[in-house]
Amino acid sequence: MNRAAALCARSEQAPQDIREKLVKWGLGSHDASAILQQLCEQGFIDEARFAKAFVKDRFAFNGWGKIKIAHQLRLKGISADIIGDAMGVLDEDVYRQRLIELLHAKWRTVQNREPRAAWAAMMRFAASRGFETVLAGECVKTVTRLDVEDN
Repeated sequence: MNRAAALCARSEQAPQDIREKLVKWGLGSHDASAILQQLCEQGFIDEARFAKAFVKDRFAFNGWGKIKIAHQLRLKGISADIIGDAMGVLDEDVYRQRLIELLHAKWRTVQNREPRAAWAAMMRFAASRGFETVLAGECVKTVTRLDVEDN
């Protein structure tokens, strides 16, 4: 219990991750569930708090879009309602601007390709980062248009 509480006190943890660690440390599933319940009651584990921190970190440090973040949260056993609420911490203007910055950096590596190949590479890049297709298309147009205007 103390070891798990110390881990949760250092950083936000998903309940599923703590359960896996408890079992790995040699506890049975019944004991792990009891400890997990106790950690939740004492405020060491909070799914909503974890999800919001995860969204902020993955967006800020990894440059991930909402699709990829939501997928990773689902893999950690977080419910769709909590994921939806957690996505609310992202400011839409900052989200769009971050995608434009990422695409601008990518554009430097693909701009000399044939136009369709460059467009496809930019869209694949945005999709691999987990950004929505419609938003990616708009931002790719913006980035390529800015480049044409600069030349």
